[in-house]
Amino acid sequence: MHRIGWQSVFLGLGAVLVQCQSVKALTKAEVSKVAQGVTVMIQNAQNPRVSGSGVIIKREGETYTVLTARHVVERPPDYKLMTPDEKQHLMVKGSIQALPGVDLALVRFKSTESYGVAKMGDSAQNPLGTASFVAGFPGVTEVRSEPTFYFTSGEIAANASRPLKDGYAIAYNNPTLPGMSGGPVLNAQGELIGIHGRAEAAERLQNSQVSKDIYVLKTEFNYAVPINTFLSLAPRVNNTLAFRMPSSSATSVIKADDLFLQADEKLKSRDYKGAIEDFNQGLRLNPNYEAAYIGRGVARSNTKDNQGAIADYDQAIRINPNNIRAYALRASRKSALGDKRGAIADYDQAIRLDPNFDRGIYFLRGYTRSKLGDERGAIADYGQAIRLDPQYVAAYFGRGSTRYMLGDKQGAILDLTQAIRLRPNYSMAYYLRGFTRAELGDKQGAIPDLQKAAALFKAEGNEDKLYQGTIRKLREIENVF
Repeated sequence: MHRIGWQSVFLGLGAVLVQCQSVKALTKAEVSKVAQGVTVMIQNAQNPRVSGSGVIIKREGETYTVLTARHVVERPPDYKLMTPDEKQHLMVKGSIQALPGVDLALVRFKSTESYGVAKMGDSAQNPLGTASFVAGFPGVTEVRSEPTFYFTSGEIAANASRPLKDGYAIAYNNPTLPGMSGGPVLNAQGELIGIHGRAEAAERLQNSQVSKDIYVLKTEFNYAVPINTFLSLAPRVNNTLAFRMPSSSATSVIKADDLFLQADEKLKSRDYKGAIEDFNQGLRLNPNYEAAYIGRGVARSNTKDNQGAIADYDQAIRINPNNIRAYALRASRKSALGDKRGAIADYDQAIRLDPNFDRGIYFLRGYTRSKLGDERGAIADYGQAIRLDPQYVAAYFGRGSTRYMLGDKQGAILDLTQAIRLRPNYSMAYYLRGFTRAELGDKQGAIPDLQKAAALFKAEGNEDKLYQGTIRKLREIENVF
């Protein structure tokens, strides 16, 4: 009896140890290894450039089930799936199963190989501020000719009980790239807590002219459908998917997270007043909601309330002195108010915290430096932005125009040519390259560039000083040469 009692004690201790081990956080490298073992690339068989990602959630004999975003597999009939060993597998015909009312779908493939299967987590147990990890395969581009596994870390910005359209309810600040839709969102234990599907990257330069407000400011939060949503719906489409449903209880009480998601959705649709009202309500419920200060600051920025925006970014930095995005956003508002040196100090701090965080921080610091007459510093910053993103059109144009101002006309032409290669209808790049070639005496190169610039300006509705100046320069060249 005595020995049986001690055995019971040891068994109990063993159970406790197992529980402790199950909730132990993994290192980032360990989570990355887990993610790489279960993430697949999904390509349209007819057009491999149309691609997304998915995560293996079940194995049954030689048949694997993959969970992805519904919009990734909306263009049937056929898809190929690339597994972690880079082998290609044809999707089982007719295996696409869309889940009702949410942006989720199941697909299957067959293989005799042994692949990992994701461990299901409880998405409700990952509140804001906890670690989030997103994995996937960015789409093929001119620079990225081969599919490459991509893994990023961040934090949960909201975990709402009232989802947005298509079931999206988890927001996070992980950077993502096109092609990662359908990929897994994992927690610190390497458990699957969501399917990534909506992203908001920094807006590329839209106007052909560099202006004071280079970007429409965005929060840059991404969204996932919680895995709990999938677990509750899975039996409706496939009764063989017998996953254990987490015991987390739903609540009908509105949370700060719900208001955050609602506000961020209004922000995306440019309802800035409505967004500010929702952020206000959320901050009343949680006065230390760091992401809500960022969101309200962005909304205020877009209504030209730069002082209010700076106050919000100040609050975000007070809560988290290492919030890189808050420094970068505050810098942009200081610059808009004419405080260029204060802006550079904030950009400097953001870069000190993480030199590889965002190409846009270097670009904006370079633009600000050029306004202060520090052309060489600006060129260095544009170069760093290009290092982080070799397809960064605005950085090539910025560096090219700055090189022109310094008298490096050949260097300017090289950068402007690259900008045109990446964006064939870049009117300002043709305009400046045409002027530069004319100044170098290259009539044969200058005339086609200026003619192209004039045609583009006219098509864009810019028949103003730039268009008129281009026409005058063309006539001047014809008279001089």
